[in-house]
Amino acid sequence: MISRRSCIGALCSCGALVAAGGGTPLLAAGATSGHPARFWHQEGTSAVCELCPHGCILSEGKTGKCRNRIFRRGTLHALGYGQPCAVHVDPIEKKPFYHVLPGARTFSIGVAGCNLRCKNCQNYQISQRSPLETDNRYLSPEKVVEEALRQKCTVVAFTYTEPSVWLEYVIDTATAARKAGLRTVMVSSGYLNGAPFEEVMPVLDAIRIDLKSFSDKIYRDLNAGTLQPVLDTLQRAKRGGLWLEVINLVVPRWNDSPQQLQELCRWVVGELGGETPLHFSRFYPMYQLSDGYPTPVNTLERAVGIAREAGLSYVYIGNVAGADAATVCPGCGKTVIDRSGYTVTANHLDDGKCGYCGGVIAGLWR
Repeated sequence: MISRRSCIGALCSCGALVAAGGGTPLLAAGATSGHPARFWHQEGTSAVCELCPHGCILSEGKTGKCRNRIFRRGTLHALGYGQPCAVHVDPIEKKPFYHVLPGARTFSIGVAGCNLRCKNCQNYQISQRSPLETDNRYLSPEKVVEEALRQKCTVVAFTYTEPSVWLEYVIDTATAARKAGLRTVMVSSGYLNGAPFEEVMPVLDAIRIDLKSFSDKIYRDLNAGTLQPVLDTLQRAKRGGLWLEVINLVVPRWNDSPQQLQELCRWVVGELGGETPLHFSRFYPMYQLSDGYPTPVNTLERAVGIAREAGLSYVYIGNVAGADAATVCPGCGKTVIDRSGYTVTANHLDDGKCGYCGGVIAGLWR
């Protein structure tokens, strides 16, 4: 869970949003309508958002399901542009990326809003709010790059909430970061349309996508979305040459059946390839599923066995203290990257190859 404070804002007399109880304006005066949005068209007096599969139709003054885009005076605005509510320096392993620049310092930003309604969301304090309701820090794309370099980071990550709903900010920031020699990664649910994703892909180096289940019904009931658009995004990422890692949060009584795990793993092998890293993450009771129970460790271990049997070479368990997080060479079986928590304790890679047998280890290592 992110640690920055979230709060309900209020409009001051000059029209700027300030934190509850006063303080620094969260959005500059006159900027409460946000940044001009892309990926939409007008029909009559309404805007039709083209960013994600929801296709929200917005009348004057209304926001979409993501709470991040508002239609005002004939224009769709992106409320979260330049307004992150979470800013941290993280190890890249925390995203988690296990096959991207091990140990890299990562400048991570997140903007309020999400186009899904996951009952188990761990960052619901910011994902289920608008940028007008959170304590934000103004960072232009250029300022993000400046701060990342000042903090001696080599990667900029778009994370914590759902970056696709603040995609204009992602595109501009990633473009500036790449020009400065920084790597760029995105942590996403993958719930967005093809055309916007095709525009962001060229300025990203890697993406980690949540495949929340392999059931359309569960996607509808647990996440308020649908499965196929996520599968489409995963396939586009693979075809587009992005380094891709997949995570599946295993939620007891929802998506933990062996049959569903088998279907998910077989699809990943068949459509994305056996060298795609797959992370099984432990669920802890949270948000609207606070009456549940943590995923049993043996359920996660069973999922790992199913994944390996399906043909996946790199399978990990997350959110479990002391879980084996090592990357093992599929050729010789030796550990090439050892980790303790989010810390890399040993690295036996040699230019992307196993330091023992010379076999290629799939990933983004430079």
